[in-house]
Amino acid sequence: MNTGSKDKTLIGAGSLLAAAEQRLGQLGIKLPIPPEPFGIYAEAVRTGNLLFLTGMLPTVGREAKFIGRLGAELAVEACHKAARLAALNGLAVARQHLGSLDKVTQIVRLGVAVATSGDVREQPKVADGASELLQDVFGKDKSPSRLVYGVASLPLGVPVELELIFEVSA
Repeated sequence: MNTGSKDKTLIGAGSLLAAAEQRLGQLGIKLPIPPEPFGIYAEAVRTGNLLFLTGMLPTVGREAKFIGRLGAELAVEACHKAARLAALNGLAVARQHLGSLDKVTQIVRLGVAVATSGDVREQPKVADGASELLQDVFGKDKSPSRLVYGVASLPLGVPVELELIFEVSA
């Protein structure tokens, strides 16, 4: 989990917190090419000052990077990595739509669906893969409300799907 040290990153000698785009560089994160839709829908829809992203999957290109369910084919660690990859894809889509992640003023909601088998109760640990990345990039003060739940299956057989809602500036 983020210890908060990245929240205190300063821009030069000023007192402003580092912006999201600068934090990506500091963290050595290069966002992937935004995923293309797997069906007939928009990857992102903006209404007013809200940006809604479609379900983000842990894909690279047009392929699922992780396939399986928590508690069956995959362990918590793999699903945690899948959630992080899905979040990276979400950031790539948001940047494509907004032009810059610096326009994000708040992450409003993070919904995390985790494909599970049996009596699995570790969904929050999986969701932390996305939450930790978002906190590292945007800071603890922009952490979203979060809903995590288990499901029987997800598109492409992936273990996790994210819903993201951002508040954005003009």
